[in-house]
Amino acid sequence: MSEDPETVPPIDHDDTEIRSGLDRLIANSSKAFAWIIFLAFAVTVYEVISRYVFNSPTFWAHETTTFLIAAIFLVGGPIALARDKHIRVRMLYDTVSPKGRRWLDIVNSILALVFFAGLSFAAWIMTSKATFTPGGEFRLEGTGTSWNPPTPAMLKILVLICVGVMFVQTLLHLIDAIRRNPAATAHASGEH
Repeated sequence: MSEDPETVPPIDHDDTEIRSGLDRLIANSSKAFAWIIFLAFAVTVYEVISRYVFNSPTFWAHETTTFLIAAIFLVGGPIALARDKHIRVRMLYDTVSPKGRRWLDIVNSILALVFFAGLSFAAWIMTSKATFTPGGEFRLEGTGTSWNPPTPAMLKILVLICVGVMFVQTLLHLIDAIRRNPAATAHASGEH
């Protein structure tokens, strides 16, 4: 039984696929994280006005802005993964059957798990060095400037958290891909 090609819906590349409760939580929280960009912008505007209008530059604005932008960049990884907006070779992925897509998703998830496991290990070492002295005392690594905020340590902690979250997301995606019934997917999308 074949369908008229005009009735088969096209593949929507902009459709966001939320695959787990964790993905939904992350995707929904992304709007709150987006406000960090405006906060960084406000700090920059404050610095420009302070410096050039009042001739009173701040000692904290540059490091604060750098930290905020770096933090939002790091959080972008789990958000992109949650929304299924990561890089994918659509030319290959869209040409295979649902069963082929399932296998590509499984292989991709396994490779990503290995990658995120390695990154998590490296992030753990990096975070440990940024939060503890060689003698074992708790100390947050600072920038070394006159203000010396602990933003390097905070960013390294955030790297560890984001990579750990992406590992868990990918594990859930792998489980979803293994459980997925390609025949049901093909029928729902009108493919054969």
